[in-house]
Amino acid sequence: MAALERPASRIDPKLLEMLVCPLTKTALSYDPERQELVSRAARLAYPIRDGIPIMLPDEARPLEDI
Repeated sequence: MAALERPASRIDPKLLEMLVCPLTKTALSYDPERQELVSRAARLAYPIRDGIPIMLPDEARPLEDI
């Protein structure tokens, strides 16, 4: 494996079922390409770093187009 390649990370489907947006308490969708959990209600994307969802609004990326 090349030095810059990272193995594709996947989020456990059971974990995804339990997680909700900390602001809106609504379900999240998983974007495997960007490694983010997306809250359409809050218009935020929460990053997943090293397989760990970072569920802090201050760490989330605002969504421009949904």
